[in-house]
Amino acid sequence: MHWYCKTGHVQCPPIDLSLDKRARRIQIHSPSELRPVLERLEIWMRFLGYPRKDIFAVNLALHEAAINAFRHGNRGDSTKYVHVTFRVDVAEVLVEVQDQGRGFDPDLVPDPLAEEFLDRPGGRGLFLMRVYMSWLAFNPQGNRVTMCRLRSDV
Repeated sequence: MHWYCKTGHVQCPPIDLSLDKRARRIQIHSPSELRPVLERLEIWMRFLGYPRKDIFAVNLALHEAAINAFRHGNRGDSTKYVHVTFRVDVAEVLVEVQDQGRGFDPDLVPDPLAEEFLDRPGGRGLFLMRVYMSWLAFNPQGNRVTMCRLRSDV
């Protein structure tokens, strides 16, 4: 299990949000189906009074994770789908994205801020997820990421 949080690399028990009975589960077949999921998540966050910066952070991270899942995980295969699972409560938002790919090792993804990668047009999705979420964790296979955004002080 690979864990990342704003205070550094930590070891924690595995999380499978799909086992949470309070979580919402959605299967999407293309990136174009992501917009209603983002809107639904935003509605829940607004209902619970989350600040705009939290809503932005979660939407950005979910968008990046889902696009990466379609593009890299499923390698653009239109017969494959992506599972998005989320739970919103008063203290935190948990979002999980799982693709049908072989997975990857997130520790091997180059740092987009390194000099040799600054001119690359892509490669910033994982970086943005790490920056905007309170923590994120990958399953051992590397084809599922679980992300958390703790509620900000207003």
